[in-house]
Order: sequence, then structure tokens, then C-alpha cells
Amino acid sequence: MAVRFGNAVWPQAFSSVIIAALVKKQHPKNVFQRYIKMAFNFTAFTYIVALIGDAFLIFFAIFHVIAFDELKTDYKNPIDQCNSLNPLVLPEYLLHIFLNLLFLFCGEWFSLCINIPLIAYHFWRYKNRPVMSGPGLYDPTTVLKTDTLSRNMREGWIKLAVYLISFFYYIYGMVYSLIST
Repeated sequence: MAVRFGNAVWPQAFSSVIIAALVKKQHPKNVFQRYIKMAFNFTAFTYIVALIGDAFLIFFAIFHVIAFDELKTDYKNPIDQCNSLNPLVLPEYLLHIFLNLLFLFCGEWFSLCINIPLIAYHFWRYKNRPVMSGPGLYDPTTVLKTDTLSRNMREGWIKLAVYLISFFYYIYGMVYSLIST
């Protein structure tokens, strides 16, 4: 429900705050600043950004699983598959680290702690990658080996599960931070 106040249309909650301010003879600017402070904080912003970023990470994990399934069923050749997967490795890692830096800055320790093992795995995995000329993890000459293929599929499914669990926790954290302010 919206209320017309002058030439602007305001949400019902905000208009009731303005009307209460006018009754108490307070300046509307101070009321507006207090209303904004009540509605939003850095923690809520962090969780909103984390939700959007986690949606991209879920997309990366799904693409990872589909790509290795196509490779397993011989739908694509290893060179094309590695050329499509390798450019996504560093953006995935950097986005995940950025989201966790936001959690560090706003003091969300539990959100940070549930992501630290995956960040450590990302560092270990990139440090122990095959020798290649460009960035990425997947070497076309070894990606079709049965153990490598099954390990990469399992890695994709585990990342997908972690990102999905994180997504629902971020929804909870966002709602909790918005309600508690």
C-alpha cells in the first residue's frame, strides 16, 4: 500500500514514519536518515552481494558438472572442453575470495568459517595444477583419464552442494540482519 505525499508516492511504512514526524514536529530529513539506518546496514549489504555472487558460483559449478559429463559421454573433445573451462577457474576463485573478504570486513565469522575449507582447497588445487602455458586447472592431455575425470566430476558436485548450502544460509543471514536492525 502506498500513500501520496506531495508529488511523491511513498511506501506505507515510510509514510507512517513521516506522518509521525510531522505530528511530533521533527524535521523530515532527520526522520528519513533514521529510517534508512533502521532498514539497512553493511551486514545486510554483504549478504545481498553474497547471494548474487553465490548465484554466479552455482552457475559455475553447474557448468563444471555439465562440461565433465559431456566429456565423459564423448560429446565434446578434451581440447574444446578445457578451453571453455580454464577461463572460468580464476573468476570463480576470485569471486569466492571477494565474498569472504566482505564477510571478514563485516565480522560475519560463521559465514567466513564455513567457506575457509573451500578457499584452502582452491589455493591447494591451483598451486598443484598441471604445468600449463596459461591460467586454469585442466590439461587436455590428462583430463580424459578415468581417475582425473571422476575426481573432477566429484569436485563439481561437492562445490555445487557447498554453494547451494551457502546460498540458503546467506538468505537466512540477510533476513536475520534486516530484521535485527
